[in-house]
Amino acid sequence: MTADSWISAFLEAQAAELGAARNTLLAYGRDLRDVADWIAARNKGFDTLARQDVEDYLVHCDAQGLARATRARRLSAIKQLYRFAFEEGWREDNPAIQIAGPGRDKRLPKTLTEDEVDRLLEAARVSGRTAADAARNTCLMELLYATGMRVTELVSLPVAATRGDPRLLLIRGKGGKERMVPLSPPARDALATWLEIRDAAEEQDTAKGKPASRFLFPSRGASGHLTRHRFYLLIKEFAVAGGVSPSKVTPHTLRHAFATHLLARGADLRSIQTLLGHADVATTEIYTHVLEERLSELVLNHHPLAKNGAKAPPRKASVGRD
Repeated sequence: MTADSWISAFLEAQAAELGAARNTLLAYGRDLRDVADWIAARNKGFDTLARQDVEDYLVHCDAQGLARATRARRLSAIKQLYRFAFEEGWREDNPAIQIAGPGRDKRLPKTLTEDEVDRLLEAARVSGRTAADAARNTCLMELLYATGMRVTELVSLPVAATRGDPRLLLIRGKGGKERMVPLSPPARDALATWLEIRDAAEEQDTAKGKPASRFLFPSRGASGHLTRHRFYLLIKEFAVAGGVSPSKVTPHTLRHAFATHLLARGADLRSIQTLLGHADVATTEIYTHVLEERLSELVLNHHPLAKNGAKAPPRKASVGRD
């Protein structure tokens, strides 16, 4: 079998049996294609690859300056491929199974202050060439900050999930897993305004023979909805207009802001895990740095010994006791 045959069969199985998301399949495909090119240059194939070859490939990735997270992801793709090959009877071993990955950098997520988010929301309300653009942009930003959705979940949101002035929004996340997230009053207002404009525009389109869209944020592109790249550019425009450094602002930093602001105001990690759609609470624990900052500030601002270097008052001697 050729390398392409291995990769295609593996991806088909991931999609059919595990319901892997499209972006996951694309990432697997890119990583395995890079591996295939590397081993082809050495006149080898997936059927003959040995543990030493996999280790040499990881050294090659390190020499290229690839991030630890990228190298860890590529090793994971190799392990998954050979696990599949073993189940299919193509290999009697997994040459990568005993290789320890490089791990991931435990960096704190970039986030935004509440004031910066307010400025982004205000910029979205007045952006765009038309009132419809401004209504759409406002809805995008309010929903993102109110729910902590991933950008793909946001731009591909089905319009059916938003009908009836919902208090809760049903979101389909990674691997097809569904979760319910409450909507704030500002998000519901922005949604109602956008739906009215969207539906009116769609009525005109259907009257001209154009098919109705099933997405909340329809587009004429191949996907049928606003793309992640387009929203990425929009949010940079909001940053400039709102006086926020564009380097700090991405769709994902709004997701981080959602989590960190909730935690800072007293929400617990389990609730935030559910709202974000994290499979493991360990993924959510990175946000505890916010809780640590809040507790430190609490002590520094309110503990009597922390004020102006004050010393504790002398204790009074007890009376009538030994």
